Amino acid sequence: MDSEFMTAEEVSKYLRIPQSTVYKLAQDKVLPGFKVGKHWRFRETTMKEWVRDNEMHSREVCENHSK
Repeated sequence: MDSEFMTAEEVSKYLRIPQSTVYKLAQDKVLPGFKVGKHWRFRETTMKEWVRDNEMHSREVCENHSK
Protein backbone atom coordinates (compact mmCIF):
# COMPACT_ATOMS: atom_id res chain seq x y z
CA MET A 1 0.00 0.00 0.00
CA ASP A 2 1.33 3.42 -0.94
CA SER A 3 -0.81 5.41 1.45
CA GLU A 4 -1.85 5.48 5.08
CA PHE A 5 -5.44 4.82 3.96
CA MET A 6 -6.89 1.85 2.11
CA THR A 7 -9.88 1.75 -0.21
CA ALA A 8 -12.60 -0.87 0.06
CA GLU A 9 -11.03 -2.62 -2.93
CA GLU A 10 -7.64 -2.77 -1.19
CA VAL A 11 -9.22 -4.07 2.03
CA SER A 12 -11.05 -6.68 -0.04
CA LYS A 13 -7.75 -7.89 -1.51
CA TYR A 14 -5.97 -7.70 1.86
CA LEU A 15 -8.63 -9.79 3.65
CA ARG A 16 -9.38 -11.90 0.55
CA ILE A 17 -13.11 -11.33 0.82
CA PRO A 18 -15.58 -9.85 -1.69
CA GLN A 19 -15.76 -6.08 -1.85
CA SER A 20 -19.50 -6.27 -1.13
CA THR A 21 -18.64 -7.95 2.19
CA VAL A 22 -16.22 -5.14 3.05
CA TYR A 23 -19.03 -2.61 2.50
CA LYS A 24 -21.48 -4.64 4.59
CA LEU A 25 -19.01 -5.09 7.47
CA ALA A 26 -18.07 -1.41 7.38
CA GLN A 27 -21.72 -0.31 7.41
CA ASP A 28 -22.40 -2.67 10.32
CA LYS A 29 -19.40 -1.16 12.15
CA VAL A 30 -17.59 -4.51 12.22
CA LEU A 31 -14.68 -3.18 10.15
CA PRO A 32 -13.12 0.06 11.40
CA GLY A 33 -13.62 2.51 8.58
CA PHE A 34 -15.19 5.84 7.72
CA LYS A 35 -16.84 7.48 4.76
CA VAL A 36 -15.48 10.39 2.78
CA GLY A 37 -18.47 11.40 0.72
CA LYS A 38 -19.65 8.15 -0.85
CA HIS A 39 -16.29 6.40 -0.47
CA TRP A 40 -15.14 4.20 2.40
CA ARG A 41 -11.60 4.59 3.74
CA PHE A 42 -9.72 2.38 6.17
CA ARG A 43 -6.52 3.27 8.00
CA GLU A 44 -3.90 0.62 7.17
CA THR A 45 -2.53 0.40 10.73
CA THR A 46 -6.04 0.10 12.17
CA MET A 47 -6.87 -2.72 9.75
CA LYS A 48 -3.74 -4.63 10.80
CA GLU A 49 -4.66 -4.16 14.48
CA TRP A 50 -8.23 -5.31 13.74
CA VAL A 51 -6.92 -8.50 12.12
CA ARG A 52 -4.57 -9.14 15.06
CA ASP A 53 -7.34 -8.54 17.62
CA ASN A 54 -9.75 -10.82 15.77
CA GLU A 55 -7.13 -13.54 15.47
CA MET A 56 -6.58 -13.43 19.25
CA HIS A 57 -10.33 -13.43 19.93
CA SER A 58 -10.81 -16.44 17.62
CA ARG A 59 -8.04 -18.35 19.41
CA GLU A 60 -9.61 -17.59 22.80
CA VAL A 61 -13.01 -18.79 21.63
CA CYS A 62 -11.49 -22.00 20.23
CA GLU A 63 -9.52 -22.62 23.42
CA ASN A 64 -12.60 -22.09 25.60
CA HIS A 65 -14.65 -24.50 23.48
CA SER A 66 -12.01 -27.22 23.69
CA LYS A 67 -11.99 -27.20 27.51
